[in-house]
Amino acid sequence: MAERGRPKAELVLTDDERDTLERWARRPKSAQALALRCRIVLECASGHTNREVSRRLGVSEATVSKWRRRFIFQRLDPWPKRRA
Repeated sequence: MAERGRPKAELVLTDDERDTLERWARRPKSAQALALRCRIVLECASGHTNREVSRRLGVSEATVSKWRRRFIFQRLDPWPKRRA
């Protein structure tokens, strides 16, 4: 089935970005909002549509769209800084 709506920019992660997002998503001390954003980006990078991600994670399609777009344009820049 063909997707409807505007075409989405492809979200491709570097190995370092994927490792960081996976670590933040499973870290017990991560804020839950941060962990959810990480899971959204990871699911989108796996090739799932916004609709599929929203259903899997129980959030709105608008939320998925927002975080997909923000990550594509800003990458990890506005996210919490990595600790050494």
